[in-house]
Amino acid sequence: MINRDDYFFLGKITKAHGYEGKLNVWLDVDNPMEYSELDIVFVEINQNLIPYFIKSVNLLNNKAVIELQDVNDAEDAAALVQKDLYLPMSVLPEKTGNSFYFHEVEGFELIDLGFGRVGTIKTVLDYPSQSLFQVLTDDDIEVLMPMNGDIIQKVDRKAKQILVRAPEGLIDIYLNK
Repeated sequence: MINRDDYFFLGKITKAHGYEGKLNVWLDVDNPMEYSELDIVFVEINQNLIPYFIKSVNLLNNKAVIELQDVNDAEDAAALVQKDLYLPMSVLPEKTGNSFYFHEVEGFELIDLGFGRVGTIKTVLDYPSQSLFQVLTDDDIEVLMPMNGDIIQKVDRKAKQILVRAPEGLIDIYLNK
């Protein structure tokens, strides 16, 4: 049985493309070109990840037209519309510097330059207007920290820490100090 934790969400099949079984896909990735040479993709069907071999991928920004083996006509393609696509974590391109995958920093310590250790990152909350670190202090108090280049100073993967410069007074709001 496939362990879901070993896979990441790649995108979604949005509609059939023509009558020959091609599919329009939306890719939820930063750099779609990193995925232009894929051989296989996993389609979620009935809560299972089913492997499909890829015949071709044509990219346009975060959209692609893909052709899968054994998907040969409009009827086959229609059965896959609105299905989610996944890939094994092992094919994720490695991030360096201050860029990171959201799942990668769960469990990291968040340290503010002025305040010191804030707590442990529980998860990343990805809102349309802004992404936030959801941090729990040692006293289980939730602190939400905006994620942007001005605030994030350093990502230390070895020490599992993220160093930030929080906006003045932000941490105090949560901790009533």
